[in-house]
Amino acid sequence: MKTLDFNKLLRRGVAEIISEQELIKLLESGKPLRLKQGFDPSRPDIHLGHVVGLRKLRQFQELGHHVILIVGDWTAQIGDPSGVSATRTMLSAEEVKANARTYMEQFFKVIDKDKTEVRWQSDWFGKFNLADVIRLTSRFTVAQFLAREDFHNRYAAGKPIAITELLYPLLQAYDSVEIDADVEFGGVDQKFNCLVGRELQGMLGKPQQQVFLMPLLVGTDGVHKKSKSQGNYEGVTDPPNDMYGKIMSIPDTLILSYFELLTDEVDEELEKFREQMNKCEINPMVLKKRLARDIVQQFHGREGAMQAEEHFTTVFQRRQKPEEMAECVVIAEALSDALYRVDLVTMLLDRGIAKSKAEVKRLLAQGAIEIEGKKVDTALVDVPDGAVAKVGKRGFLRMTIKQTRS
Repeated sequence: MKTLDFNKLLRRGVAEIISEQELIKLLESGKPLRLKQGFDPSRPDIHLGHVVGLRKLRQFQELGHHVILIVGDWTAQIGDPSGVSATRTMLSAEEVKANARTYMEQFFKVIDKDKTEVRWQSDWFGKFNLADVIRLTSRFTVAQFLAREDFHNRYAAGKPIAITELLYPLLQAYDSVEIDADVEFGGVDQKFNCLVGRELQGMLGKPQQQVFLMPLLVGTDGVHKKSKSQGNYEGVTDPPNDMYGKIMSIPDTLILSYFELLTDEVDEELEKFREQMNKCEINPMVLKKRLARDIVQQFHGREGAMQAEEHFTTVFQRRQKPEEMAECVVIAEALSDALYRVDLVTMLLDRGIAKSKAEVKRLLAQGAIEIEGKKVDTALVDVPDGAVAKVGKRGFLRMTIKQTRS
């Protein structure tokens, strides 16, 4: 491999490698490596935070290495305790399977399907009996697991830790044993779990996997890592306009890390961006648009990216209504020949724009809903046929009234 390849592979977008020298030896051997990354389908979608690791796997694939994606259909039912401060709610097997179906479609938006093997934990854990579980738990002590920061903090604070949560790292570790992983990939919050896998392989007389850790991508709020529960993420299936708009909403301080972790922009160009920003020689908006265009193009093509940029410029910079917008047929009570009473709760729930009545109430309280350019704070509004509603940053709707009588 060329030095340049090593720099891109082992330096850019990498937090830590354990052990880097051992991994370099494996790479120099010319042997196709078995690369493991696990995903728990605890939610139905993946977001740009997941894409950081998937892009790194794609780089390894392009060098001839073999990716094995582990669908954590067993561990997802427990919930990964990494970084959480409370016991997670367990999911049912049916919920996990439903989420996994959408995961399968989304993985291959980034990695090469033809160079990827997908394995389900149930392939081996479905055959486990109580004796197998006891043998697995005998390999480690409770003290070892309580040394982990999140467990330690919860234990010190008197917060509950379920026995199932202690099993989680063991199950993830056994995945590495089962598939003979050479390298396991994960975010820095997965370091403990990955090292348990490395140690368990050694205990069972197998070559120990290398651990390849990526930094966590900070969410659009500029504070927390990307998370469904935080609502600070961009989903890989988001429509172009939504994805573009969310990226444009990130704080300026995240622009360079997003370029580094989510694009192929060369390092020299990133250094120039950094210098320009430090010297205030460039408007961050210019770089942010370039970033948003690049990322949207990865998932929606050049045409989708250009259309999303035009939409953003029209709606958010020029404050104009877009020429094209979604049509929404609304059943409404006629108040007169030209005015109708619309229930925004029903309209937004039926369109799937809001998930619950409580969410609609929050949007109204935040002043995030406008009708014909004016903010509204009540669910029942009187509008003419063809009125335009704007809901937060989610876009515009033109209401076509289907009349009903009171």
